[in-house]
Amino acid sequence: MLYMRKPTMIRKGKKETLEKALFANPPLLHSLVLADEKRLYGYTTFAKQYSTWDAFHYLYIDCLFLSEKTRGQGWGQKLMEEVKQAAKEMGCRLIQWQTPVSNINAIRFYNRIGAKSLDKKRFFWEL
Repeated sequence: MLYMRKPTMIRKGKKETLEKALFANPPLLHSLVLADEKRLYGYTTFAKQYSTWDAFHYLYIDCLFLSEKTRGQGWGQKLMEEVKQAAKEMGCRLIQWQTPVSNINAIRFYNRIGAKSLDKKRFFWEL
């Protein structure tokens, strides 16, 4: 079964909102980009958060993307190592993220780098 999320409308002003989050002082959102002068090959975005359950800061990866041509060349692991270093610099003790259960290639990659998973259900409450 193919998991597909219902597409949402691209919100007007999204670019400006993301720029504000990335360039705030201190930044609300961080990003690492894999690109050359002509093309974007991949990126990751992440933010520092606090867990009341664990009573410590953790880094939450919101997105990790690599273009099809870039996958399988070690760039995903390099991006994740950079995220790990950023988490340490931010005083975080843990990195968390999620992926759909249908994203088999991503799950294999995350297992290969030594990540552990928990089965959870993610809820959305639109306002």
